[in-house]
Amino acid sequence: MPAATYDLNELKRRMQGALQALKQELGGLRTGRASTGLLDHIQAEVYGAHMPLNQLASISVPEPRLLTVQVWDKAALHAVEKAIVAANIGLTPNTEGQLIRLRVPELNQERRKELVKVAHKYAEAARVAVRHVRRDGMEALKKMEKDGKMSRDDHDRMSDEVQKATDHTIADIDQALATKEKEIMTV
Repeated sequence: MPAATYDLNELKRRMQGALQALKQELGGLRTGRASTGLLDHIQAEVYGAHMPLNQLASISVPEPRLLTVQVWDKAALHAVEKAIVAANIGLTPNTEGQLIRLRVPELNQERRKELVKVAHKYAEAARVAVRHVRRDGMEALKKMEKDGKMSRDDHDRMSDEVQKATDHTIADIDQALATKEKEIMTV
C-alpha cells in the first residue's frame, strides 16, 4: 500500500483475504468426517507439472467416513495415489481400477486436541495479518494528517472506521475458529 493513500474498502478487502485464507486452512484440517476439502491442497505431479487433484479426478463423499477419487486418466492414477500418501493427512488409498477409496478413520481425543491447537495457530496467524493491514491503514492516515491532506477530525473518524473493520474481521475469525473447534471435538 503506498504510504500516503487511504482506501477503507481496500483495507477491508485485505482483511477479508486473511479471513478467507483461514477458512481454507481450517477446511483442510481433518475432522472425523469425510470432506472434499481434505484434498483441496494436494497436488500430483503428472505430465511434467504439479496439478491439483480436482483437475485430475472427480472427488466425492458417498458416505460420511469415505472419500472417493475417480481418476480420469489411468496414466495419472499412480501419481494421484503417491500425492495422497505424501500429503501425510492420515488417509491410505485403496485402489480399485481407476477409483481410489479413502476411508476416514475416527479421531482419538489426543489427536482432536492437537487439531484444535493447529486451528488456534491458524487463527492467530489470521489475526496477525489483519493487525498488519490495520497498521498500514493507520500509518497512511497519520502521514496524510502530517502532510496536511486531512484534518485531525477526519483522521479520528477514519481511524475509528479502520478499527471497526478490524474488530469486525477479528470477530469473524474467532467465530470461524469456534465453529471448527466444535466440529473437531464433537464428530
